Amino acid sequence: MKESVHPLAWFIAAAVRAVTGVKVRWQGCAPDDRQRIYFANHSSHLDFVVLWSALPPQVRAKTRPVAAKDYWQSGWKWYLALRVFRAVLVERHAARHNAEQGQAHAARFETIDHLAQALGDRDSLIFFPEGTRGHGEQVAEFKSGLYHLAKRRPDVELIPAYLENLNRILPKGEFLMVPLLSTLAFGAPIRLKEGESKVDFLERARAALCALRREGSV
Repeated sequence: MKESVHPLAWFIAAAVRAVTGVKVRWQGCAPDDRQRIYFANHSSHLDFVVLWSALPPQVRAKTRPVAAKDYWQSGWKWYLALRVFRAVLVERHAARHNAEQGQAHAARFETIDHLAQALGDRDSLIFFPEGTRGHGEQVAEFKSGLYHLAKRRPDVELIPAYLENLNRILPKGEFLMVPLLSTLAFGAPIRLKEGESKVDFLERARAALCALRREGSV
């Protein structure tokens, strides 16, 4: 059965690509409709839209962004997240809140279960392993979610994706976009190695992402 995408998603993606002028580079992999987790740096609310719009149409239809529920849960943002982009909303502060009750471990794995179920046997995810937006100067240390998801779904390819300059087009805390050129680089797929520790895997995944940064960029 042919997959469908909400018409508004196509319009928003086209508008964002026009403003950002994003140039896409595929390094070490090619576009493919197999199940993947695209893990990217995060410095702007434009990130997932730009990444989603860079994928071929048949891949977009089966790719869902992972987003913070507390930001997207109200009004028109809720509609965009759930109905237009089919986002997977997660409780960003759940582990922090539940830690006070000694339940951080359970909360973390509830989130991983939620993401694994969202993948199912057909969809891909856009995932931001830093856990929150930064200012674009550097890639923060990765949270443990990517490791646990890779361990839970070893059959799914992990594709690093480095977004550059989006923090200048829509800085953190701002609402108006500044037209500038941006780039998006997709790297070679990685997988969790047998016996690889969480620390080693997260360092390797972050290094694979940072390696896509253009020489001389911040």
